Amino acid sequence: MEERRKLKRVYLMFYSRVFDLKSGEMLGYMADLNRLGMMVISEEVIPAEQVLKVRLDLPEFYLRPHLVIEARSVWCKTDVNPRFYNTGFEFSPSSEEDLLLIDRMIKDYGLQE
Repeated sequence: MEERRKLKRVYLMFYSRVFDLKSGEMLGYMADLNRLGMMVISEEVIPAEQVLKVRLDLPEFYLRPHLVIEARSVWCKTDVNPRFYNTGFEFSPSSEEDLLLIDRMIKDYGLQE
């Protein structure tokens, strides 16, 4: 499969919970992140081309308890562990404040190569 990612993915040292804001259901855990999107590990298939408002839980010491952002599912495939699924999400354009928060999450919790 051809790599089409515009920004390098950053794997995180912690898995933030990701919720569908409309239903309140937990979709899964964010495994990697960049300014343009994220990958979520879930127990259920998340079909491609769904546009969702998602809530990402943030660490306690951040000024906000969570980040709410619109995201479109781009792909979904089985994880290395066949009980789970990996779904790639692309963020809709965000406010500068949200982008700065994403940058901080990457700086604070991104695994350095």
